[in-house]
This record gives sequence, C-alpha cells and structure tokens, in this order.
Amino acid sequence: MTKQKPFIDIRHAKKSFGPLEVLKDISLQVERGQIVAIIGPSGSGKSTLLRAINELDPLTGGEIWLEGTQINKDLPHRQYEKHLNQVRQDIGMVFQHFNLFPHLRVRENITLAPKLLKKISDEAANALAEEQLKKVGMLERIDFFPSQLSGGQKQRVAIARALAMQPKVMLFDEATSALDPELVEEVNQVMKNLAKEDMTMIIVTHEMDFAESVCDRVLFMDQGVVVEEGPPSVIFHNPTHERTQNFLRKHLANNRA
Repeated sequence: MTKQKPFIDIRHAKKSFGPLEVLKDISLQVERGQIVAIIGPSGSGKSTLLRAINELDPLTGGEIWLEGTQINKDLPHRQYEKHLNQVRQDIGMVFQHFNLFPHLRVRENITLAPKLLKKISDEAANALAEEQLKKVGMLERIDFFPSQLSGGQKQRVAIARALAMQPKVMLFDEATSALDPELVEEVNQVMKNLAKEDMTMIIVTHEMDFAESVCDRVLFMDQGVVVEEGPPSVIFHNPTHERTQNFLRKHLANNRA
C-alpha cells in the first residue's frame, strides 16, 4: 500500500539574511486538517518559517510542498510568477497588522482578489463576501471602511478576506498580538470555529492558553531550530528540553505578573 504524502511537507528549510542564519535545516510535516501552533521567543524564526510557506520570505535552501506540489520551484521569472499566483490562492495568510486597503470598503477588500485572480463575477464575489463575513460575525459591517472598525473587527475582516479565496491552508502570524486584550477573544473565537471545520492551520502565537485548547501539535522554536514538538499536553505540562522549560516558565510568569 502506497504511503500517503503529507499535506504540507517542509524539507530541510534554511533561510539566511546575509550572514544571519534565521532558519537552520527545519523539516516539518503537517497533515490535512491538523492545527499546529508555533511558539518561541522573538527572533527564533517563527514568522520567517510561516512566511516562507507562501514565498513571502523565500528560502535560501530546502523545499516546501503543498499537497504534492512544490511551492518554491526554481523557475524562469515569468513561469515563477504564474506558478506563485496559482499556489498562493491555496494559502490564506493573516498578519499581525490586518493589511486592509484603507480606501476600500469591507466588501471591496474581500471581493478584490477573487475577482482578479479567480475571475469570478461581481455577483458571485459579493455572495462569497457575505458568506465569509457572516462566518466571522461581520456581515453588518460590509459597507464600512476599515477606519470605522475596531482592531478586532479589522482582523476578523482580514480573516474573511483570506477565506474568500477558499484556501487549503490558513497561516496566522501573531494575529492577535496587535489587539487590545479585550478584543483578542473575538478573533480567537473565529479561529476556534475554523478548527471545528477541519481547516488546516499553522498559527504563530504567544497565547499559550489558546494553543493548548485549540491546537493538535505545538512546536517550540529557538535560534532557528525546532527544539521540541508534541501534543499540547506534553509541551505545556511536561516538556523535556531545558530551553522549552525556561521559555514557558518565563512566559507564564510574565502573564501572571
């Protein structure tokens, strides 16, 4: 019987910015429907690894595969751009600072990419926008401008915008770290709802309670390597590596201070 290939397959990923080695030979596999949290101190390479998956920070070595297709192919420029536009339609990404177009209403922020990249009609794009906004509890704000929304509302719109491309995987890069504490839970709730729908997700987060309650696996990164990984019950309650133990001890102490 042929072994099924992993849904996401990261093979010996390396990334350097000049002499600075940010990712040091990371290999990682994620199965379809799995939710993986990446935790670790600032500068550990978490966001760089996430951004490498959709080529925002291309690797300097290694390969990234999604559902049997290599994302970071070495192609002539025009072929590479066409290939990248295609694979990025399968990868939704939500950033720390929303990245909404300030001059466009919520509706237009969401319908722009499906119309441009998937060539769907205005009617179909509007229906898609309404469907995704309803999912994140923002349908009543469809004709608002971003400046009329709170931080939590902007982030929920950003999630709806990513979902409108009907991606195969969602990447969250510290999606709640720029929000006031009282707005964090409304965004976390959207992510919890996506988990119930078996959306494949990789989440860079500093929120340990969220990672423990929602994620199937947790990776602890430090200095460009995956130090330790396992189920939340092990990583948060019985980590084996001293670096993981020290990080969690300091992080939990800061949260309780």
